[in-house]
Amino acid sequence: MALTISHTTGQDTPTVRDLTIGDLLREAVAETPDRIALIEGIPDPGGRRQWTFTEMLAEAEQCARALLARFEKGDRIACWAHNIPEWVLLEYGCALAGMVIVTVNPGYRADEVQYVLTQSRTAGLFVVPDFRGNPMLSVAEEIHPNCPELHEIIRFDQWAEFLATGEPDAELPKVDPGDPVMLQYTSGTTGFPKGAFLHHRGLHNNAHHFLDRMGIVNGAVYVNTMPLFHTAGSAMGVLGCLAHKNTMVVAEAFEPALVLELIETYKSSGMVGVPTMLIAMIEHPAFATADLSSIEGICSGGSLVPEQLVRRFEAEIGAPFTIVYGQTECSPVASMTRPTDTIEDKSGTIGQLMPHVEARIVDPETNQPVPIGAVGEFVTRGYHVMHGYFEMPEQTAETIDADGWLHTGDLAAMDERGYVTIEGRLKDMIIRGGENIYPKELEELLFAHDTVGEVAVVGLPDEKWGEIVAAFVRPTPGYDIDKNELFAYMREHLASHKTPRQWFEVKEFPLTGSGKIQKFKLRDQWVNGEWHEL
Repeated sequence: MALTISHTTGQDTPTVRDLTIGDLLREAVAETPDRIALIEGIPDPGGRRQWTFTEMLAEAEQCARALLARFEKGDRIACWAHNIPEWVLLEYGCALAGMVIVTVNPGYRADEVQYVLTQSRTAGLFVVPDFRGNPMLSVAEEIHPNCPELHEIIRFDQWAEFLATGEPDAELPKVDPGDPVMLQYTSGTTGFPKGAFLHHRGLHNNAHHFLDRMGIVNGAVYVNTMPLFHTAGSAMGVLGCLAHKNTMVVAEAFEPALVLELIETYKSSGMVGVPTMLIAMIEHPAFATADLSSIEGICSGGSLVPEQLVRRFEAEIGAPFTIVYGQTECSPVASMTRPTDTIEDKSGTIGQLMPHVEARIVDPETNQPVPIGAVGEFVTRGYHVMHGYFEMPEQTAETIDADGWLHTGDLAAMDERGYVTIEGRLKDMIIRGGENIYPKELEELLFAHDTVGEVAVVGLPDEKWGEIVAAFVRPTPGYDIDKNELFAYMREHLASHKTPRQWFEVKEFPLTGSGKIQKFKLRDQWVNGEWHEL
């Protein structure tokens, strides 16, 4: 039935299961005890460890008991590491112990990690010694005194010793499906990251529905290329594989040659990544000879994919393409195309709503649904919505209204079939290679530098990354702008993907009548060739 108002709900199958993540683990063991559940996707095939579902549950329970020997149910336990099997086992251990895993980007620097640990009131931190030149263990030890509720730092390279500290017969606590289990930090318009408090029910059901719509069947192999500190890795990947009782190969890091080899070796059914990742795989020399015949579905998200790229992916890989739309606050997927959709719908829309997900396109002023085809804010409610932002009641109230609608801040339109098209953003968020970057955080840091009198951070269009970060800077009177100095300054405090790559010196900003910088004019002027990089 054709819609006339932009308000609809997704289909009613599959069901929303009222289970915990621990319940799903035990169900998988009961049904497929000897199936391989987890494989370590490192470059050396001879060094790859693996776990059956029975072994994975046993080690997760050991982890839960070791956690309970140190911490209390409900405590936040941070994980600062790249993609390693112990990350997954800690995620399950926290779920079984009734604790909340706090995910931390391995690219973060000291200030960023300290903020997450203090705001979340983290009790325990698990960390690898280092990764890609980031001395994470030494950074953790350096900031430990500044994190008053951080009781203990536990090294992942001493995992076996940690597991041995649990009482073998200790009883695990009762956990409810609505209990929080994950705290994922996402930057906000204030410039300070907010912790989305996510629960068992939302995460595992959403993950199950994601793989179901993508067309990945129970018992398949799934190479998880997404970072585990994102919901794309730790929820859609890890929990989707658990719900479908799939074998998950967790890629240590995204390296095109490694991922292609893992897909070929283990006959992965799925190929998932933000557009830049998929393009990197197709353009890699190893792609021409890789056997990818096992792929049954390709999925991307983070930004829309042009029609010619959709056609290229499907033609060269020989599998249907899908795209997801979501936010961390939605556990994370709210809408998704189907493998059977037209190329036009796959490239131009974010599909229809996920099962049991309700959404409207509303007038931002009146909060009422707009007619079909009109542009408004995409809002959603249902089982998938987070509890709120951890210990941020005002920000939570700004995002989730009194009727339970989560306001995404994205401008969208809905057609009469319920297909949604993203039209823009109420927030001036930048999406670089699938990573959300909020200019306010960068601007506040730049404002603290003596040479910066005024600054606007803007996302500029880029073929490879979707958008790149650019800084338009007016120098403090009497100072000159040194982009190398500012770049080094930003890298001391921020992850690499947030640091501006293009710098422009401004004499006078375009302003609104009320004195606000018109960022869209800066972007348009750059597109028209009116700006030249320092």
